[in-house]
Amino acid sequence: MVIKKQRPSSGELMTLACFQSRRNSRKKQEEGALTTELMVALGILVVTMLPLAVAFTREHRLIQTSYQKSVAMEIIDGEMEILAAGEWHNFQQGTHPYPLHAQAAKNLPTGKAMLTVDAQRLRLEWVPEEKGFRVTREAVGK
Repeated sequence: MVIKKQRPSSGELMTLACFQSRRNSRKKQEEGALTTELMVALGILVVTMLPLAVAFTREHRLIQTSYQKSVAMEIIDGEMEILAAGEWHNFQQGTHPYPLHAQAAKNLPTGKAMLTVDAQRLRLEWVPEEKGFRVTREAVGK
């Protein structure tokens, strides 16, 4: 048994086209609203995450600077103890570059240590090449 499909009349076609047109229009409106909602959500996310990213970057720099300063203080303190114990006799009076022997010195920013010998007064100072912190220790040699 073969069933033939009947063609819809022109009135039925018009009704069907209007119904589909309304459905497509509603679907497009829903998609537009969804896209707008997504863009607003992304905007809120960006607005909240940017200040956090900036804060994390600043905190990282602060922690790195604090770490480098504490390393410089430890190294200069240790070297000053050695100098005050009698090592300073190997240097003449005046200001001299002082080589750092600690392995942790590679964690410091570029700079140099300067030793100043004046009679029995000793001054050891870490001086960075760029703008930054200075670490200074003074002692009386034995």
